[in-house]
Amino acid sequence: MIVGVIGAGRVGAVLGAALARAGHQVVAASGSSDASRARISRLLPGAAHLPPEEVARAATDLLLIAVPDDALGAVAGGLPRLPGQVAAHTSGAHGMAVLPEGVALHPAMTFTGTAGDLARLPGISYGVTAPPGLRPLVERLVADLAGTPEWVAEADRPLYHAALAHGANHLVTLVNEALDRLRDAGVVHPEKVLGPLLNASLDNALRLGDAALTGPVSRGDAGTVARHLDRLGAVAPESVPAYVALARRTADRAIAAGRLRPQDAERLLDVLAGAREEAAT
Repeated sequence: MIVGVIGAGRVGAVLGAALARAGHQVVAASGSSDASRARISRLLPGAAHLPPEEVARAATDLLLIAVPDDALGAVAGGLPRLPGQVAAHTSGAHGMAVLPEGVALHPAMTFTGTAGDLARLPGISYGVTAPPGLRPLVERLVADLAGTPEWVAEADRPLYHAALAHGANHLVTLVNEALDRLRDAGVVHPEKVLGPLLNASLDNALRLGDAALTGPVSRGDAGTVARHLDRLGAVAPESVPAYVALARRTADRAIAAGRLRPQDAERLLDVLAGAREEAAT
């Protein structure tokens, strides 16, 4: 197919390069920043750097729109559309409503905008919303990208995207919070301490679900949690609300999974409730 890319950011440039590697012809790409221009030169060397409207006119078969979620409606609405051309956007949060007669094609992966991303693409899932008539084309595209389609209903796009953001983006915040607190505790190389532990925890969680829970909350060790909160309040009070919220949700899941008896959790929940009230005052 003859392909054009609107928005040569971290996602658009890499997906364009992956389509080119699969045998499609990426003829043009747009990008206004220096970083975008550099990505076009590096990842899409055969593509002309053109304004969005001209990219849309050059992409006779597939127009890939990879712009920020909040800008997608305005960008998509201002582009010319050619007869027979299929437009696909890469937003996780939006479905087809923002791009009538188009396709939502969201890669469930984090991107750096470099060639190294191409090695991560094989085997990933794509959250897809498409009209029935375009499903065969979407399946072909995802297969060309060595991925797996996950069909998401239009109404479920925000929930789908919230799940990914909650899991991936908040994980980065959580890991960096843990790294900071280890540094506060005097650990010189916190990444070496956390790396094996977090890798094992993630693997266990993906395989075992809530059965992977360990630690003081899942055991109902209220005294240990109280000491955590006391020291966090003294050293990093900004971390207390997040710790309390996650500990409370962990306790709820442990109880629901039968790993923590409600009677064993009573004192723990009192400790967390007290910390929440104190943080609110």
